[in-house]
Amino acid sequence: MLKRRDVLQWAGGAAVSLLGAGSALAEGSPQDAKNAIQPFSSTTVLDAARALASKSFSAPDADLPGPLSGLSYEAYVAIHAKPEGMIWANDPGGFVLEPLHRGFVFTTPMQINLVEDGLSRRLTYDAGQFVFGGVNMSAPPVNLDFSGFRAMHRGDDGSLSEIAIFQGASFFRSLAPGQNFGVTARGLSLRAGDPRGEEFPFFRAVWIEKPTRAGNVLVVHALLDSESVTGAYRFTLHPGDATIIDTECTLFPRVDIDNIGLATMSATSLFTPLERRGADDVRGAAAEVAGLQMLTGAGEWVWRPVANRSKLQISEFVDQNPKGFGFLQRTRAFNAFNDDVQHWERRPSLWIEPIGDWGLGSVELLEIPSDAEPAQNIIAFWRVKKGLAKGQSAEFAYRQFWCWSPPTSPPNAVVIGSRGGRGGAPKQRRFQVDFEADFLGDPAKASEIKANLTATPGRISWVRLFPAPEQKRLRVLFDLDPNGETACEMRLTLEAQGAPVSETWLYRWTS
Repeated sequence: MLKRRDVLQWAGGAAVSLLGAGSALAEGSPQDAKNAIQPFSSTTVLDAARALASKSFSAPDADLPGPLSGLSYEAYVAIHAKPEGMIWANDPGGFVLEPLHRGFVFTTPMQINLVEDGLSRRLTYDAGQFVFGGVNMSAPPVNLDFSGFRAMHRGDDGSLSEIAIFQGASFFRSLAPGQNFGVTARGLSLRAGDPRGEEFPFFRAVWIEKPTRAGNVLVVHALLDSESVTGAYRFTLHPGDATIIDTECTLFPRVDIDNIGLATMSATSLFTPLERRGADDVRGAAAEVAGLQMLTGAGEWVWRPVANRSKLQISEFVDQNPKGFGFLQRTRAFNAFNDDVQHWERRPSLWIEPIGDWGLGSVELLEIPSDAEPAQNIIAFWRVKKGLAKGQSAEFAYRQFWCWSPPTSPPNAVVIGSRGGRGGAPKQRRFQVDFEADFLGDPAKASEIKANLTATPGRISWVRLFPAPEQKRLRVLFDLDPNGETACEMRLTLEAQGAPVSETWLYRWTS
């Protein structure tokens, strides 16, 4: 256990300050602060981020020694920490950390620091604490730092379950009990989908507070850096039926930034019943999420199915002070996918609840063509309308729910399925949208419902409603006539007595 007196005794009290460590990181010399025991407070990472922002950007050394350079995925995943390399494995605090080795695509070093009793200690890399599988490590490397870390939570029965992985740029993932990893979050995205090219901020270092069993939370502080911006982050992980991650950040732009993405998330969608472009596959679908749900600042619930497109599609949903948005996997039946390996039905939904005033901006959705299953080709984030100005810090906070279903849901009918196919006439497309709600089980109420359906451009040439009271569902079947257009925006809501009784279904058809 670290004590404050250790700092006074260490090197005659000449411990390296964290501001100095931050400067060393900025200069690309992370080893300058090796093994330092330093005071740590709530402003430590904030001060380091501010100091970094005042200096020119310096990329970290991502080179790896020969045996680790160019590793295949299979060779890389065979590398893992030995039991003695696990952190807090024998501690009653309820969490265990596994440092992750560098290699494969994870070449950028991350400095890991452990915080206890107001002091931080840098975790020293030791090749002897890793199993390297088939990689020839006859000359063990030194001073590599790590590519990230895996966090596990110890249940009441003593078993360990993964709750989060922080690894690669500013990427991290989490999940709820019983799920497989799926959606990936980012600390920040810059110029995503921009013709100028995307910039990928990364976490240079993390400071992880030693947890207590009574507190049952894991607090991770992170120092973000890139050519355009630095940032101080605080992630508070709460395990439970859903894993909740409270995220707080302060950003320090080095330059004016006009395309910044908050609460960025990405997921895979190869094909679904709505869009099976080029899919010759025995499975019913291959997708981590079904769509993007939004609760606007005005209180409207919106459902936008996502798809693997033939060309890049960027959709912008303008809003002010959004109440929530996220990628949801609404299909939880194995038979919808029939994939015994991937189990897409077990992938987490990720719901974001902004905290505070986010002002004017938009939820942006990118749908990127892909034929590679590992590629996460669907991206969403909140884009700040005014961007960020050089030299002016900005603070944001939000809560993430990694869950089976979000903590809040539309009070009316929700979309449980969307399908697309050939229409009833040449060059037309037919769509099927299924809604579900308790009130749809009442035949009298279901008979009052009408479909408010529009297409711009193009036109809706045919529409029919099929109530299914015994299932508490209603199906809307309609044909879209594009009238020669290559893209049409469709909007559908159920109405009764002139008022909406469902969330709003949006979709962009493209040729």
